[in-house]
Amino acid sequence: MAAEWFYGDRGGFEAFVGPVFRVGRGDRAYRVLKRAFDIAAAAGGLCLLLPLLPFIVALIKLETSGPVLFRQRRVGHCGQLFDCYKFRSMAADAETLKDDLRHLNEATGAAFKIKDDPRITGVGRFLRRSSLDEFPQLLNVLRGDMSIVGPRPQIPSEVAGYSPHDAQRLLVKPGLTCLWQVSGRSHLDFREWMELDRQYVAAASPGLDLSILLRTLPAVIQRKGAY
Repeated sequence: MAAEWFYGDRGGFEAFVGPVFRVGRGDRAYRVLKRAFDIAAAAGGLCLLLPLLPFIVALIKLETSGPVLFRQRRVGHCGQLFDCYKFRSMAADAETLKDDLRHLNEATGAAFKIKDDPRITGVGRFLRRSSLDEFPQLLNVLRGDMSIVGPRPQIPSEVAGYSPHDAQRLLVKPGLTCLWQVSGRSHLDFREWMELDRQYVAAASPGLDLSILLRTLPAVIQRKGAY
């Protein structure tokens, strides 16, 4: 089957993945509770962000020209595409420069990461290390594209390199934080990342979500693997 299965419907996704991999706590009560928490947490987070918004906007605009928000297509639940939002942390022409920098890629598998990426701005480096660049994704959570807890969404060109085994991480909504996020992030290789996401899918439950949330703030403060 073509790698671009994620451009199709759910049937295309299920045919690619094969026999359905069991989602841990997949019952209706868990889904309703998780969605209610997502809405409340995203709304509260956006309210907390509002006082910082003018300063973040000013810092981004003072350093470089271009939009404050960066919008990028990502692959979500069961292969559905959505627009993911972030504060722009790179030069405005970063996407056009990506092919020229592929020889510097330090990530393994279907991922692209450069520790000292020359496209990242000074303000952008601070936003990334503090995870403030991801605050606009709370809008994605409110829209239902993402959850607070779930595997981090990747771009279509990276997901195109997935095996059916890797694609099982898409059986749940992508999230702001996950096991990978609190276990070293970019210090882990691609296979370790995918396995952690599959572990989350297999064991998804309110207790696991709470555990990840409690580990997120220390992980952000320590900034391990954040770049």
